[in-house]
Amino acid sequence: MAAPLRVAVIGSGPAGLYAAEALVKQTDGDVRVDVFDRLPTPYGLVRYGVAPDHKSIKSIARYLQKVLENPAVRFFGCVELGRDLTRADLLDCYDAVLYSTGAMVDRHLGIPGEGLPGSIAATDFVNWYCGHPDAADHVFDLTAEEVAVIGVGNVAVDVVRILAKTVDELRETDIPVHVLEALAASRVRRVHMIGRRGPAQAKFTTKELRELGELPGVEVHVRPDDMKLDPASAELAESDRHVRGNVKVLNGWTGEPAGTAPRRIDVRFWRAPVEILGTEQVEGLRVERTTLDESGRVTGTGEFETLPVGLVLRSVGYQSVPLDGVPFDERAYVVPNEGGRITGPDGARIPREYVAGWIKRGPTGVVGTNKSDAAETVRNLLEDADPDGPRPGRSIEELLESRGLRVVTYADWLNLDTAETELARSLGRGERVKLARWEAMRSACHPG
Repeated sequence: MAAPLRVAVIGSGPAGLYAAEALVKQTDGDVRVDVFDRLPTPYGLVRYGVAPDHKSIKSIARYLQKVLENPAVRFFGCVELGRDLTRADLLDCYDAVLYSTGAMVDRHLGIPGEGLPGSIAATDFVNWYCGHPDAADHVFDLTAEEVAVIGVGNVAVDVVRILAKTVDELRETDIPVHVLEALAASRVRRVHMIGRRGPAQAKFTTKELRELGELPGVEVHVRPDDMKLDPASAELAESDRHVRGNVKVLNGWTGEPAGTAPRRIDVRFWRAPVEILGTEQVEGLRVERTTLDESGRVTGTGEFETLPVGLVLRSVGYQSVPLDGVPFDERAYVVPNEGGRITGPDGARIPREYVAGWIKRGPTGVVGTNKSDAAETVRNLLEDADPDGPRPGRSIEELLESRGLRVVTYADWLNLDTAETELARSLGRGERVKLARWEAMRSACHPG
């Protein structure tokens, strides 16, 4: 009887765990899947990208937990590709390797002043309030009364909402203690959410958008002239239910607010950032009024204004970063592939290596999109597998032990999980309070 197929999955976010699940299902369990992550925690963006006040979305972790509890699946935390293991190591130990490391960095605006203190990538801010250990010691100056968030997608809406909420509203979430204290001291009173295009081209979902108007003590405003739709956009608003819902919500905010609420959100369309102003830190943002030309491209009108903001958070898209030794398309920011099969510079397939998730297709879709995406990759992986071919002769356990690596197992992660729920109980704060610093997380994984 042939030994089970051995597959390494690099990345324990939704894409990686959906791939592990598909491997088990499509082989009836005749497989051994080892899931690696450089962090001591699984679930990727479900833990570190979903806003803490979106508990229904975060509940996806309970589904993914069942994947890790399958006897055919193992978790190896605190193991990083390129630092602890090489691509060659993985190919020596496994029949196939599947990379699912996502898209981890923000795109840049490419405008003057972007490097000033107070000009921040939204991913850094999101990582901070979501308790990512890499961002635990980041400090954000929240003393400015006005802030600009560049982007009109769901991440931008999340950032705006966290800035506009009171600490009492966030206390029952899993936000780390030091983050809650920093937000409690925030002086932010007005947030400008800025999009280069119009309301019909915005990427946020209607549900997320509507939540902004439901925040206690917050007024939301959209300028009526920002809601004017060109013929193509008007047609889109008629034919597309998603766009129609967004436009309806936004039109409801065009009346001038009373000005009596403690905080205010201004949703600004047809504005392109052209310069971040300041000498030692951000002191303002210069934007240009835009329009769409005949081909649908954004073009400036020559009409400028300056917003007196002291903090700029850019949320204009994610991009993946190259993996050590793995082919990478520097223009599309993905690993080149055909249906998840990695291809080389000449377009030829590279045997035994695969991708899933954002590093495969780019940062598109929602969490659930990764399920069908991973299933496609796994189908191709299994189609390529040769049960009579040479098998890997090296043991990953022996390799990790020879390098003195102390990995975090799934049982170790459960220790951390318990520590976070106990911390929440001791503080009287909801179901969980995240530990965010590396040393605290490692100690919780390996108590005693």
